[in-house]
Amino acid sequence: MQRTLADILEAAAHGAFPPPDGGTTVVPQPCRRDAGVIAFTGHSVVFTDEDPRWVRRTLAAVACDPLAATMNPRFLAALLDRTGRSMDTIDLLTVASGLAGDPPLRLTELTDTDHPREARARRRRTDVRLWAADGGVIVLGRGVAGRWEVAIEVDDERRHRGLGRVLATAARHLVPDGQPLWSQQAAGNSRSVRAFQAAGFRPVGAEALLLGA
Repeated sequence: MQRTLADILEAAAHGAFPPPDGGTTVVPQPCRRDAGVIAFTGHSVVFTDEDPRWVRRTLAAVACDPLAATMNPRFLAALLDRTGRSMDTIDLLTVASGLAGDPPLRLTELTDTDHPREARARRRRTDVRLWAADGGVIVLGRGVAGRWEVAIEVDDERRHRGLGRVLATAARHLVPDGQPLWSQQAAGNSRSVRAFQAAGFRPVGAEALLLGA
């Protein structure tokens, strides 16, 4: 029985990764909204409703190290053209376990808000909730394959003071039922990468998320 993307992510959240055999697993999209590529160590997962035979032919035609083929710009461009989708960047994909108890700072949940972070999140996630802290916000919602995802934003005047780490830690207390909490950071955003890793998020792979037209 073929594993679903949700199965693969659930296992990875608990440290059980696909075998580092240089292979590529192709699975259906978990929903119409979500398509893309996740590259783990030595193994990639392409989640798309396109013909798996096309995916493998296109990967074989990419003139590079096979281990890097799924994240090669030539393959990603071909996949974008084939699906009519777009993408922003390749992100570092990280995950942390949920934490019990209250968050380590005072938070106020916002409802009926038009905060730009919430508007952006609703294009990519469902069940979106937003909390405000003194100097920043936390956005929680269900993203790829139903996983819980978090994004944070720190006000300009409060940066370089450790608030990003505290917000990311607080989010681990907000995820329902102590479930795994995922987050993506652009590889070049070292400030965000450091904040999430300091909050206990561990890297599991790279993700290229294809956005619907």
